[in-house]
Amino acid sequence: MATISIDEMMGKVGETLGTSEWITVDQEMIDKFADATGDHQFIHVNPEAAKMTPFGQTIAHGFLTLSLFPRMMAESDCPRPEGVKMGVNYGGNKTRFLAPVKSGKRVRGHFKLLELTEKRPGQYQQTLEFSVEIEGEDKPALIAEWISQFFV
Repeated sequence: MATISIDEMMGKVGETLGTSEWITVDQEMIDKFADATGDHQFIHVNPEAAKMTPFGQTIAHGFLTLSLFPRMMAESDCPRPEGVKMGVNYGGNKTRFLAPVKSGKRVRGHFKLLELTEKRPGQYQQTLEFSVEIEGEDKPALIAEWISQFFV
């Protein structure tokens, strides 16, 4: 993972920062997410019933796909600002779930830096465009503007 200065990072506003490794979203991952959230809708956890839907099989929860953001960022080739002591999620401006992630599919994240500002000395806020590609599919699973803060 490459680190760059804050000034260099500021210069990357408007640029694509990088792409994550592929992650397989299998039924076990979907079932664990259903257990963690209490969302056991049949389209996620019942392969037999899900066969009767337009999806033809179980699909990942949209929020499961969104929750892969931290892992995808950690497993990406995006540069990191030097000296970061911690980072926190701040929220999102826009999130759209565009295509279902079918059980067994691989996904990866793409990150574009939309904005980076210093909120107070040593505290920065960044807005990233985060899109999730589904291997072999034309449409992304989701596109979101995600806001996080980091402290140096």
